[in-house]
Amino acid sequence: MPKVVAGSLGNCVHVAGVVSFLAIAEQVGYETEFLGAAVPVADFVEAIREHNPDLVGVSFRLTPEVAERLLTDLKQRVEDAGLADRRFVFAGTPPVCAAAENLGWFERCFTGLEPPEETWAYLRGEPVAKEPEDFGASQLARLDKKKPYPLLRHHFGLPSLEETIAGVRKIAEARAVDVVSIGPDQNAQESFFRPEEMDPALEGAGGVPIRTREDLIRIYEASRCGNYPLLRIYSGTRDLIKWAELATETIHNAWGAIPLCWYNALDGRSKRTPEESIAENQEAMRWYGERDIPVEVNEAHHWSMRESHDTLAVVMAYLAAYNARAMGVKHYIAQYMFNSPPTTYGNMDLAKMLAKREMIERLHNDNFVSMRQVRAGLLHFSPDMESAKGQLAASTVLALGLRPHIIHVVGFCEGDHAATAPDVIESCEIVRGVLRNCLFGMPDMTADPAVEKRKEQLVAEAQLLIEALRALAPEEDDPLISPKVLAEGIRLGILDAPHLKGNPYAAGLLETRAVNGAIHPVHPETKQVLTEADRLRALPGLPPIALPEPPAS
Repeated sequence: MPKVVAGSLGNCVHVAGVVSFLAIAEQVGYETEFLGAAVPVADFVEAIREHNPDLVGVSFRLTPEVAERLLTDLKQRVEDAGLADRRFVFAGTPPVCAAAENLGWFERCFTGLEPPEETWAYLRGEPVAKEPEDFGASQLARLDKKKPYPLLRHHFGLPSLEETIAGVRKIAEARAVDVVSIGPDQNAQESFFRPEEMDPALEGAGGVPIRTREDLIRIYEASRCGNYPLLRIYSGTRDLIKWAELATETIHNAWGAIPLCWYNALDGRSKRTPEESIAENQEAMRWYGERDIPVEVNEAHHWSMRESHDTLAVVMAYLAAYNARAMGVKHYIAQYMFNSPPTTYGNMDLAKMLAKREMIERLHNDNFVSMRQVRAGLLHFSPDMESAKGQLAASTVLALGLRPHIIHVVGFCEGDHAATAPDVIESCEIVRGVLRNCLFGMPDMTADPAVEKRKEQLVAEAQLLIEALRALAPEEDDPLISPKVLAEGIRLGILDAPHLKGNPYAAGLLETRAVNGAIHPVHPETKQVLTEADRLRALPGLPPIALPEPPAS
C-alpha cells in the first residue's frame, strides 16, 4: 500500500486542506500520516525519514515571500538528507502556489480552485486531463472518470445562435459543466424538418433558433476546449427519429431525452395525439437502445409540474423506465425533479423520490440499469436572485440523499430570465460548493421515519394505480407499453392532472392539494383527501377493478 505524509509547514496553522487531502488519499488506497500544523522544516525532513512515504504533501497558506524561503530551505534539506527520491505535492493560496511552482520542485500545486475530482484523479495516478478522452468522451466514460463525484449538467440556449455558440465556448473554457444540454427554440423542436411551417414571429422563443445541420456542428466545435463537455439536445416534439440521427451525427448526443406521454396535444407542443406521440416516443427510445446510447425519459415531473398528486408522479416515473426497458434501452437515466409542485415540503419530496427510485430500480437486470439524475424544480425559484441561489443550494443538499450520478443544475436565475453563460458557470459553482461540504459524511435524511412511512405509502398506492391501467386491457400481453392503453388511461382519468382540465384528450377531473407538504388527490366538492382506491373508484367509465375497500369509519 502506498504511503503519504502531509502537514502545514513553518508557521502556517491552516490544516483543513491537508486533512481533506489525506481523507481522499485514504479512500483511494493510501496509508496516511498527518504531521499537523506549523511543522518546522527540520521536523518535516525528519518525518519524511521516519515514515519513508511515497508521496509528501506540503501546505502553506500565508505570504508568498515567506513560503519561498521555507520551501527553498526544505528542498535543500531534503536533498542533503538523500530523501528527494519521492514525489512532492504542494497546496496553498494561488499566489503561494505560484511561488512554489517557480521552484520547479513539486509534481503538482493545488490552489483550492480545482474541482475536487482533480484531487481524486491525481491520487489515483491519472494524468492531468487535457484531451477529450481524458475527461471521458461518452456519458458512461465520463461518469467513470469523475467518480465518486456526480456529473454536472446544465441547460443552455439563448435566442441568438451566435450568442449561444460564444456562450458554449465560455462554459467549456470555465470547465464548469460536464454536459451542456442544448435547448432549441420551439420552432426548431416542432418544425426543424418542415421549415415552411415555422412561425417567424416565434423566432428564438424558448431557446436557440437552430435552423441547419451546420448550426449544430458550430455549437459542437465551440465546445472543443476547456474540459470538452459532452453535448446533448432535446428530442424534438415530432420527427423524433430524424432528430436522434441529426443529434448523434453532429453533436455526438450524450444521451437521448424523450418523454413518454407528452409533446403533443396534451401540452400543445405538437399536434400529435397522445396515442400517436407515445408510439413515436417509444420508437425513438428503441432507436437509441439499438445503438446502446443512454436514454432519459423525462416524464414524471411533467405531471408534477401540472399539480398531479405524488402517487401519480411515482407511477409515471416507473412507467417511463418500464417502457424504456421494453424498448431495449440498457443504460437508463432516471430524472428526479425536486420542488415540484413548489408547495411540496422537503421530507415529503424526498419520500416521493425514494418511492420512484425503489420502483425504478426493481426493474434492474443484466440488460437494464438506471443512473440517478437529480435536479431542482424550475417553478420554485424566486425572481430574487440572492434568494434563488439559496434555493438552488438547499435543493441540491436534499437531492444528495438519493446519491445521484448526475446533477442537472438549474440556473438560479430561471425565475427571472434564461441562463446566460455567466449564470450557468455561477450556478455550477454553487453546486460545487455544496458538493465540497455535503457529498460525504452528511446525516442520512432518508432514514427519517416520516420519510420512510410516506415512501411505503406511495409505493403501495402506485402498485394499485398500475393494476388499474393493466385492467384496461387484460387481453394484451403487456398493457403498460400499449400506446392505446396509456392514452385511454389519460382519457379516463387514471392518469390525470389538474392542468389538463378542458383538454379533449384528458379527463381533467383530478383536484389536488398540499397537506403537510405532500400532494394528495381531494374530493371535488368536500375537498377531503382521497385514497388512491377512492379516487379510482369515483372515476366515471372505469372498467371494474379489484380495489381495496375504504377503511371503516
